[in-house]
Amino acid sequence: MVFFQNVWWVLVLLGIMILIHELGHYWAARYFDVRVEAFSFGFGPRLFGFRRGETDFRVSLILFGGYVKMTGEQAADEDSPDGAAADPRSFLAKPRWQRMIIAFAGPAMNILLALVLLTGLFVYRYPKIVGADGPAVVGFVAKDSVAAKAGVLPGDRIARFDDIADPTWEDVTIAEVAATNRPVPVVLVRGSGQVIVTVTPALDEQIGVGSLGWAAQHEIQLGGVSPDMEAARVGLRAGDLLVALDGVALRSTQMLLSLLKEGQGTPVDLTYSRNGEIRKAQVTPRAVGEGDAKRYMLGVQLSPRVTFVSLPFAEALRESARQNYRSAGLIVQFLRGMVERRMSPKNLEGPVGIARLSGDAAREGLASFVGLMAAVSLNLAIFNLLPIPILDGGTILMLAIEIIMRRDLSLQVKETVFKLGFVFLIMLVVFVLYNDISKLLPG
Repeated sequence: MVFFQNVWWVLVLLGIMILIHELGHYWAARYFDVRVEAFSFGFGPRLFGFRRGETDFRVSLILFGGYVKMTGEQAADEDSPDGAAADPRSFLAKPRWQRMIIAFAGPAMNILLALVLLTGLFVYRYPKIVGADGPAVVGFVAKDSVAAKAGVLPGDRIARFDDIADPTWEDVTIAEVAATNRPVPVVLVRGSGQVIVTVTPALDEQIGVGSLGWAAQHEIQLGGVSPDMEAARVGLRAGDLLVALDGVALRSTQMLLSLLKEGQGTPVDLTYSRNGEIRKAQVTPRAVGEGDAKRYMLGVQLSPRVTFVSLPFAEALRESARQNYRSAGLIVQFLRGMVERRMSPKNLEGPVGIARLSGDAAREGLASFVGLMAAVSLNLAIFNLLPIPILDGGTILMLAIEIIMRRDLSLQVKETVFKLGFVFLIMLVVFVLYNDISKLLPG
């Protein structure tokens, strides 16, 4: 049942992404009076559709993708004196700057969609992490981690990370990923003095990006409680704030998980707050997993404390633009890290992974699904803008080269570049599918 739900929701999510993307190409082509022969949702044989004017709007067999077929779009049409290339309404007959706009219009619509989705979401419900816009204070340092070996301690305030002064923890997280396997100077405020250290974020094979092994200081709030676990038995509820474990003040979610692991499943005294009232309960963690993957669970969903507010439209738009800008920067930094072999491509999600994420988000609620849709839309835009032949970015790059050269590239060069791009894309598809499946296999 879960499998079919995941398939349905990924079709909904990707369907909207594809439709919006291809509408961008279609509207731009129509604006510049390019004849559009087909608007296809999916690839392969035509299943059904309708014709409006000169365009065949169709649904095709393979639903993961889509395309807009314009007259004279293929490179082979250039050498056809009586064919599509000679048509004044063909793609190749238009000035190069117009063709660049048509190619860019698809990714641009995905960027616009991400902006609109987050704006609408924030007008309705903006999750504000308590203290997220304040100073970056270290709440947890893992044993034997890069941060621990550099001498970082819980409670340290980060006054400077690389070239960022007085960063928030969000600033630190983004800079940490960008600095994978690169030494970074860090200035810490400890007590009344300062400590200067140099850290090199190490590649975390599980998440595929750089990590120092530290976490932000934040209040721990229960997002949910499993009815068949210990936490529910002792009366914990969603919204409770965890204060201490065995008398040790809790600074972060990671600190709690670390203390539970150290306890090896022994009963713990948990101090928590509900509506300002301090309460206590004894809970016995349940072991889950085997070997190094073994974890000790209370049966609760942990998260930083958040408050939900509705933002005015102008503020929601600014926050949407800010978050999309930061997310785009993080994606670019990740791609750059892969090219420089500082980050692992194992973090890439393919159709199977996106289907799982889509199903999970849909089951969590509309807000989670909209948030995921915005993230996928932005990722799709940036991926399509990569300078890879067969993608929109490759088309834009080749047109830019022709503008600089003031002449067309030869048909042989274009066909060779197209074939190389096609082979690369097939190899990428095979890799992400293998990556998705390997994540599902045990061990």
